[in-house]
Amino acid sequence: MSRKQWEAESYHSKDFDWNELREEVEKNPSLQFHFLPFSEVVTQIEDAQLDSEAWDQFHARHSTGKFFKERRYLLKEFPELASCKDESKVLEVGCGNGSTALPILCGREGIILYACDCSNEALERAKEIVTASNSVSAIHRFHPFLCDFSTTGFPLWLACNTCSDSSFHGHHLGFSEAYAGANLDEARSCIGGVDFVTLIFTLSALPLDRMPKAIKECFAVLKPGGMLLFRDYGVCDMTMLRFDPQQRIGYREYLRSDGTRSYFFCLDTVRSLTSAAGFIEVELEYCCVNAANQQNGKVMKRVFVHGKFQKPTLN
Repeated sequence: MSRKQWEAESYHSKDFDWNELREEVEKNPSLQFHFLPFSEVVTQIEDAQLDSEAWDQFHARHSTGKFFKERRYLLKEFPELASCKDESKVLEVGCGNGSTALPILCGREGIILYACDCSNEALERAKEIVTASNSVSAIHRFHPFLCDFSTTGFPLWLACNTCSDSSFHGHHLGFSEAYAGANLDEARSCIGGVDFVTLIFTLSALPLDRMPKAIKECFAVLKPGGMLLFRDYGVCDMTMLRFDPQQRIGYREYLRSDGTRSYFFCLDTVRSLTSAAGFIEVELEYCCVNAANQQNGKVMKRVFVHGKFQKPTLN
């Protein structure tokens, strides 16, 4: 078995108990500030345009390809994608540099993938990555478009026809700007909703007050019976514990030096957001992974929240 195959098979497992890690962290005096109440009101970074600019700059700095790390575990962790019917429609929200798009497109030949991001730079990187795969099929099934779903909502052509009149509040964009790189004839009409929405390390980059709207938008574009596939950073993840006190901008919310933000989820927060939007919980758990640093040999305790949520079927 090659190293990449080994990583794909073993990356997400139960390497340690989350409750034991939480207890260990809470007893460490140098880390207790992470769990203190936070009441300071921060306003200087609330503008959505600033968020987009920060991510544009982030992807411009990481444009060499070294930053790209294909998420090979996706179809293993979300087997629904591997077993779905041909021409199933997937919406990837916050596609970044294509690290999620490529394994989905290459792992399941029949999938049609719509991918959005608030950053033009990210979309350019994703297009380059998919094109470099030399898979004609993947290129033809990949439809990227610019969208900040947490502020403007999704374009109307994504909406589920059944739900659009009653629950969809997306902002309509002209197909020429909202459907860059896609087939224009198809873009002129509504695609009738998608079968899956993937929200992979995306929600944590939003301000907390935008998250309820963001999840409701995901619910609105799903067909009845469709699924939201979720993965993001969990409480006590190594990344959270590396932040300094001055980088806190809220309870479990942090601002990086490059202007991007990160939130760390507990199960109850994800459960509350999804149930309020109307989802039925299928799976929700912590993924606790010991990841070895290849340079120094140290083991890093990574904590992710893994979830699957279904939109109710029509009666």
